[in-house]
Parts: sequence; structure tokens; C-alpha cells
Amino acid sequence: MEKATMKRKPSGNEIQSLLDAIKASDVVESRTQLISELGELDVTDENEQVSILECIATFWEDFTCLDVSQCMLNKTILKVATTYLESDTSKCLSQLLALGTKATIWCRKHMKMTLMSTDDSQEEEHYGLFFQVLLDMLCHSAAVLSTLARHPVSTGKDIMAMIQTSILEILNLTKDSILEVKRIQTHGSEVLKASQVVLDALISLCKSYCNNLNSNHDDKESNQMNHIINITESTIQNLVDLGVVAANAGGNLVTVLNISWKGVVTLLQLCKGTLELKMNISDIILSLISLAKGSLTHAAQTWSCLMEPVSMSEAKRIFIPAKFYLINAARIISHYPSQAFLIFKDITLCIITILTFKIFLCKEEFLKSASEALGELLEPTLIHLLNSLLNSSQLKQEHKHQILDFLFSDINTSSFVSGDQSTTMDSIFSLTFGSKPLLIGQVFLFITLLKSAPDVEDDVKLEIAKKMEWILNILTDEDVYSSVLALQLPLFHGSDQNMYCSIIHAMKTFMLVVSSTSIWEEFFFKSFLLENLLHPHHLCWEIVMELWCFMIRHSEAELGNEIIDKLCMLLKTTASWESVLNHDSVLRKLSKSICRIVRHGSESMADRVFNFIVNGDVSRLSSVMFTALLMEGFPLNLLSNKVKSVAKQRIVMEYFQFLDGFEDESRKCGIGIFGAPVFAMSAAVQSLQVSISDTEMKTINLLISIIHKYKNNTHNSKYQNLLNETLAIISTMKHLYTSEEMGTLIVNLQTLFTSDSDSSDKLSKCKANLAAFISGFGHIEYEVTDTNPKFSSSWKLFHMLLKERHWALSHLAITAFGYFSARTNCDELWRFVPQDAALSFDLESGVEANGERFMSEFTVSYEKETGVYVKPNHGKNELPLLVKQGLMLRKMVEKKMVIVDKMEIDDDDDDDDEMFKRRKIHDGVEKLKDGLRVFANGIMLLQENRFDFSDVDGEFLTHFSHIQDTVGRMAENISKTK
Repeated sequence: MEKATMKRKPSGNEIQSLLDAIKASDVVESRTQLISELGELDVTDENEQVSILECIATFWEDFTCLDVSQCMLNKTILKVATTYLESDTSKCLSQLLALGTKATIWCRKHMKMTLMSTDDSQEEEHYGLFFQVLLDMLCHSAAVLSTLARHPVSTGKDIMAMIQTSILEILNLTKDSILEVKRIQTHGSEVLKASQVVLDALISLCKSYCNNLNSNHDDKESNQMNHIINITESTIQNLVDLGVVAANAGGNLVTVLNISWKGVVTLLQLCKGTLELKMNISDIILSLISLAKGSLTHAAQTWSCLMEPVSMSEAKRIFIPAKFYLINAARIISHYPSQAFLIFKDITLCIITILTFKIFLCKEEFLKSASEALGELLEPTLIHLLNSLLNSSQLKQEHKHQILDFLFSDINTSSFVSGDQSTTMDSIFSLTFGSKPLLIGQVFLFITLLKSAPDVEDDVKLEIAKKMEWILNILTDEDVYSSVLALQLPLFHGSDQNMYCSIIHAMKTFMLVVSSTSIWEEFFFKSFLLENLLHPHHLCWEIVMELWCFMIRHSEAELGNEIIDKLCMLLKTTASWESVLNHDSVLRKLSKSICRIVRHGSESMADRVFNFIVNGDVSRLSSVMFTALLMEGFPLNLLSNKVKSVAKQRIVMEYFQFLDGFEDESRKCGIGIFGAPVFAMSAAVQSLQVSISDTEMKTINLLISIIHKYKNNTHNSKYQNLLNETLAIISTMKHLYTSEEMGTLIVNLQTLFTSDSDSSDKLSKCKANLAAFISGFGHIEYEVTDTNPKFSSSWKLFHMLLKERHWALSHLAITAFGYFSARTNCDELWRFVPQDAALSFDLESGVEANGERFMSEFTVSYEKETGVYVKPNHGKNELPLLVKQGLMLRKMVEKKMVIVDKMEIDDDDDDDDEMFKRRKIHDGVEKLKDGLRVFANGIMLLQENRFDFSDVDGEFLTHFSHIQDTVGRMAENISKTK
């Protein structure tokens, strides 16, 4: 717009004379000059303003102009009309609106025609002049909107209709101008700025109207209310359209992007409660989510083909737009949770997909910075997005349950394809809910929810607590299992954290938050900690025990002692000699859990467990429990000095008594497990808690005798078990390797293990301890000759173990060889390495052997033994190996569950032997019922000594009620079939 000149007062009938002259003129240029003169007059009379506006509006043609003169006329008309906006417009508002509507429609038509103009010089002049008119029109529109905002909302039906039409045309013109801004040459930046001013004015008008509506609305003024809602609805919808256009403009319309979406959010907040029925708020939220996913999809596609590191600053630059969209979506959700609930599946899928994207990024070393940047910028926004729903007071408890149930519902992981690596980073955002690659994103979201527990309402904490079992179930999936163990999640400031540690930390946080609420008693302690004390999957058990130990460390001593007392009582009910050697027995599992808890308890707690075993009315089962606890690593060194001395003396004394009476057949028929003192000693010496000085070489002689007896009775597992444990004992007694008897023992072992493949297979469970035994060969002074049987037997044993293809035995074998190589006097190590060593083969096919592969693994092991620092290297083979391990573990767990199910429903009563087995099961179940009852009775005492926080009402006796019911039904079902 041109700068206004000094106006003069009109004289007499000067205004009417000019109007008559304008109407009489047939020449466009003359008419333009006359209208310009009219604009120089200071017209204050409202009636005269109306006459002027009505007159000049008739000369604004509806059709697009063909030459410069018509554009100049229109420019002059706009200039005159704009001057009247500065005065009171109450009487001439309808004329201004009519002219403005006519002008905006004309500008839209003319802009389309102008953008198709030629390079003709006259066309270039016309081109430039039109865009000056367009700029004037946009400025005029902004002025009209500002004028409307300064005045009360109109009440007349006709004027309200004109305002709505005018605003709609202004929106259309502004949107078209922004859409075509790239094609507008010299005036593009000016048109864009003017359009932004119109948008600001439009948002201000709607804010003014909405404030008026909220403060003065009366039910009788429904027309006025509808008028305001219609204007606001049109404005919001057009702002949404512009926001989408600006988002797809590649950064050229950043200001429009900000104005549009911030305007949408502001107006939706102001009109809360009035727009729900008129607008589809869900679609607006979906638009923002789609834009965020689109932005990240583009990044994923770019980075999936990239092999160069992405800097933190570059990653943040890419993630900032996505953060902008997600923040605005969260703001809308917080004000319209009911509408957002309708699309909660889309919202949660977006969250999970982005978190999965973060996991994929951290798998590549050159994208670690990008993963860290995503965690810093987007992760808090994502949890805020979800919490905007979960923390809403407008959503009912069942709605929140539905959301979390959808996110963390039970999934049959066995239905997925194991180890499916087909999903690439650039295809993540096209996945649908339930796709296996998204499982790790769901786990990460659950971790994040646990960590954010202090920020959520109690009803949400309750729903999360109900889902604690979900994460244990999902961790049994092999791909999730491998990712949790192998992936290092980047934290802020460049540090990494293993995902397993993140799970533990999050659960401890949640544990602390709920410990002072009723959620702790009913759901966390009862339904999670107690019921999973003996979880069959080792990773899940590790997590549960970490929480138990955390509780023990931070609770009062009295609480810890009461818990351990009840566990010992339960241990007594499960104790039997038949269970000692069964790793999967309740006795061994419970012993393992007790040992883990005691290691994190006090000295008095360790003494308490030992005294329970050796004192009181448990003498008959004392050896059973003591052996089981030792085999699971009971911390003898944590005992007080006096009790520790008694315990170690008992172990050593019983061990040598067994050695002295081993050849006496009459002493092998008593009650108990054959060789129990050997099992106890083996466990104690391997944990370096007991050392013995066997100067008479009784242990070597024992092992030689065991070998001979095993050869004579290969089907008797008791000698195989003794062989295994005795190997472990000798491997800790380095002085025995220098004895004369050691040569005889090595030859006997080599003959036993390598005589034929059948013998080797039968003794497979002894090979782990054999690896520990042969590592001690480094302490032997060898005479390196082909005729030395001790030397040849030694390298043959190494050959056998280094050929083992099982990954665990391969690891143990190369570790043993590294230990041996770092200490031996033998300078012909090549003799000890077979050409077909397992670690020489490639992992994929297992066919091609390469000595360099073996040497690479050996070098790592050797350097560790010689004190050279070896940086941990998570190789490309680690994840596939963990996937295979996870698959085996899952199948083991599923097999155990099938066995339990069959035990409960088996109705076959035709076989006497089967009846006998069922009676044994019934007796065992009855014992378990008694143990649970003892445990439950003791739990009542815990209510007054709870874990560093305020008391929890109610008795913990109910914690075991449903477990007891289940066991009771098992007993009843078995009884019916007897």
C-alpha cells in the first residue's frame, strides 16, 4: 500500500460532483484519476462514505482485466476503500465487505491468468502491476479483519452472512497466494509476508470472537453463536490445510507452518466445548501424526542408504519438525481427549513406531548420534503424547484400560517367524500394529511408562501394574530376548546403557512409586514378585530377583528376616534327595532364589538360613537343603566367622569321609544321594569359598576310581555325576597338577572321552567341567615328545573340546586354551589345535574352515589371560547367536508349560504304573499346599514392617489365596482319578 497523503476537507457538493463525473466517464484512465481525487478528500460523513463505496464498487469488474488500465483502476479503488477502515465503519461495513468479497474473487481469478502470461513487455508490466494489486488486496483484507476484531460481534443475519462470505473468500485468496508463491517471481516474498499478516489478523479475529462467546454467550443468541463457530471452523480447517501444505514445502514455508498450526491449537483451546460437534478433531490430530511420521520416514529412507556417520546437530535438525507436530498433537489431545480416544490406536502405533525407529538407529554405529538425538528430542514428547490421554480426567477407567490393553495385550510370540530380519529401517513406518519388529518398540514404551510413573495418576499406575506380567511374557520371544541383552541404548551426553539395565532401572522406579500405595500389596508384591519367584525363563527370573534383592537391600532387617524365614519353611516342604540333582526342581529353583536374596542381605540373614538348616526340627532334611543351597552358590563368606567355620568344617569333613569310604560298597546303600559330599565340595570350591589341601592325592585317586567304575557301568548316572563334580574340584587345586598321579588321570580321561563318539556323547554334560580341568594343564611341566603319553593325551583332550560345535562349549574350550597357552612351558602349541576346530568355521554355513578365524578368537582369549586390555567387541554374530539361544529358551519354557498342563488334566486311569505316578504327584501337591500355607501364614507379619514406606492396610495372607486354590484344584483333579 502506498503512503497516505494529507487529506483536505471537501467543499460544498464536491463529493457529489466527483461521483457524477466518475459515473459519466467512459475512459478508464479518466475514471481512475477521478477516484484518486476522491480519495484525497477527508470524508467524515458516514452517508457520504456509503455513497462513495457503492459507487466505486460498481466499477470493479467481475471479469479479469485485459490491460494495465483496469488493474490501475482497481488499485485506486482499493486505496480509497482502505482509507474508510480507519474511521467508524458501523454504517458502511456492509459496503466494505461487499467490495472486499468482489475484489478477492477477482484477484483469485486474475492470479491464475497472470501466472500463465507470456514474456511480452506489455504483459510484464501488467504482471508487475497485478501483483501490486494483490499485495494491496491482502493488506486491505488484513485491515478489514482487524477492524472486525475491534468491534462487537454483529447480530444482524444479513451482515453475519456477509462477514462469513467475506472471511471465506479472504481465506481462499490467502491460501491460493501461498500455494502459488513459488511461481510468483519478483513479488513472491512480499506476497508471502502479506499472506502471513492476513493469517495473523484472521487468528486474532477468531480469538476475539471466541473470547466474546465464552464470556457473553446466551442460549437465546444461538445465531450469534453459530456465526462465531462457523467462522472459527472455516479458519481452523483452512489453517490445517495450509499447515499440511507448508509441511510438504521442504522448509520454504516455515513461518506459515508455525502460524498455521499454532493458530489451530490456539483456536481449538479457546473454543473447547463448542467445536466438538461441528469439527472432526480426530482428523486434525491424525494430520499432525501423519506429518510427523512422514518427516521421519524420509529420514529413515535417507539413512538406510547411508554409510557415513550422522552428526548430532544434523539429526536434531531433522527431528525438530517431527517434535513440532507431536507437541501440537499432544496439546490438542489434552483438550479433546474424548475425540483423541477414537483414534488411540493410530496415536499409539505412531509412538511405538518411532520408538522402534530409535532402536533400529542404535543398531548401527554410525547412527548412534541420531538415536541419541531422537531420545533427547522426541522421546519425552512421545510419552507426553500418551500421558495426555492416560492422565485425562475426561476418560473413564475402562478407556485407559482399553488403551493399555491394546498396547500390551498378550501375544502368541510362537506364531511369529523366528529371527525374521527382513524388516529394514526404511520400512518401519509402514508396519501395522502386531508386526513382530514393533515388539521391541512396545517393550521400550513400557520401560518409558514405568520410568514416568511419578507423573501419572493412580488409576494409570494400577493399570500399568496389571501389565507387569506382560513384559515377562514378551521377553521370552527370541528376538526381543536378543535385543534386550545385546543392544546398547544411547543416553544423553554420549553414554550407553544396556537395554536389560534400562528394564531393571524402570521397574525399580515403578516399585518405589507404588510401594506406598495399595497397588503394592494387591498387584506388585502378590501378582508379580511372589508369583514369578520361580519363573522358568532365566532372563525373567533374573529381573524378578533383581527386584527382590532391591527390596531386601532397602528394607528393615526384620522384614528381610521374616521373608527369608518363610522361604526356608517352604524350602523344607520341597526338600527331597531326588530333587537335588534336578536343576528344574522346585527345590533347586527355590534354593537359587534364596541364595540370590541372601547375597544381598546382611550377615545375620545368612546366619539365619544356615542355622535353620542345621538346627531345629529339620535334621533329617538338613543335608538335602544344605547340598541344594551350596550347589546354587550359597554365600558362605557372608556368614559370621563362627558360623562360617562350622559350615566349612562340615563340608570338608563330610567330603573326606566320603573319599575314605568310597570303595566300601556297604556304605553306599544308605538314605540320600550318592556322593552328596562331593557335590557340596564342588560347589564350595568353584565359588572360591572353601579351599582344601589334599596332600595325599585322595581326590585324584577318587576320580581314577570313578572312571573305572563308570566304564564298568556306563548306564549308571551316579558315577557320571561324580565324575563331573570331581573334575570341577581338581580344576581349582593347582598343586595337584604337578603330582605323578596326574599323568595317569589325564591318560584315563583321554581314553574315556575319546575312545568313541558314543562315549563322548554320553559324557557331554561333563565337558564344561572338563574344559576347566584341562585349562590347568598350563601348570604342568611337559616333556614334549611323541612318546610321552601324558603330553599326547593332553593335546587329544584339547582337540576333542575345540571341535565342539555347541557355542557354549566352544567358548569354554577357547577360554581354557587361552589360559593354558598363557602359562604352559610347551612351545609347540600348534599340536593342541585341530585343523577342524569349531571356531575356524564360518557361522552361516558351518562348512568353510579358516585358520584366521580361530586365531582371531584365540588372540582375544590369550590377551585377556596375559593382562592385555581387550575392548569389548559386540560382533555381527552376537545378535544371531542370542536369537538362537532365545529360541531354545522359549521352546524349553513352552515345553515345561505343556508338561504342567498335562499333569493337571491327565485322566488316564487304565495303567497301574500311571496310578502310582499320579499318587506320587498327589502327595507332592499336598506337600506344596502345606508349604504355601506356611508361607502365607507368615506373610501376615509383614504388614507392619513394609519396605521404607507407610503401612499398607490389609493382610498379605490373601497374596497366596489363588495359588493355593489352583494347587487345591490340582490335588482334587488327581484325587478323582485315583
